[in-house]
Amino acid sequence: MLKVNKVSKVYEGKVSYRALSDIDLTVEKGEFVAIMGPSGSGKTTLLNLISTNDTPTTGKIMLNDQQPHTLSKNQLATFRRTELGFVFQDFNLLHTLTVEENMVLPLTLEGIKVKVMKEKARQIAEKLGIDSIMSKRVYEISGGQAQRVAIARAMIHQPSLLLADEPTGNLDSKASKDVMHLLTKLNKEEKTSLLMVTHDAQAASYSDRVIFIRDGQLESEIHRGDNRQTFFQKIIDMLSLMGGETSELSSIRLS
Repeated sequence: MLKVNKVSKVYEGKVSYRALSDIDLTVEKGEFVAIMGPSGSGKTTLLNLISTNDTPTTGKIMLNDQQPHTLSKNQLATFRRTELGFVFQDFNLLHTLTVEENMVLPLTLEGIKVKVMKEKARQIAEKLGIDSIMSKRVYEISGGQAQRVAIARAMIHQPSLLLADEPTGNLDSKASKDVMHLLTKLNKEEKTSLLMVTHDAQAASYSDRVIFIRDGQLESEIHRGDNRQTFFQKIIDMLSLMGGETSELSSIRLS
């Protein structure tokens, strides 16, 4: 579904900076993959390349047999609207609009009829448990609700790949857990492939596998298996090996 082949990214300047080196990555349809690594490791750069917000220096990225970086500007805009969904740490919602209006924004660009947009919004709002706040403005809802709205907006056009950048970064522990349960549910029920960058070991433990990046290179990867607590502990151990300050996390029990 997603294939990243020998991708490197070099930022030119007075001193060239190699952010990524020869990254190979495959995400299958319906798979949930987390990317972790120290700050500056290159994980956000990788997400920016896959999201087409940036262009690889070398290598190739394919999504559903298309190579988005070779498309024209108009073709790329259409590709992003139809194939990709985005969830951000700071929600990126428009405060002057209602929850419903934020949700249907991607559909307005497609020229879809209002009646159809409202029905799509109603269906996904029910699924995500936000149907009671559709008429509220963004400043009237909680952070956890705002992230649910952002997920609804990202999913309303049924993208092939959902990209999440620190989706629990601005949330308390309960809201984080709720959002991760929600993303997992969407991943399983809608068969939407999910690629998530996170610093949060608990968030990562919901994924099928975790890929670790350090110094712009793939360091290792671990798979979930049947036991999420064991998986969580393996994530903690790997982060410790990579120099993360995780000792205070290792005794946490998941719920």
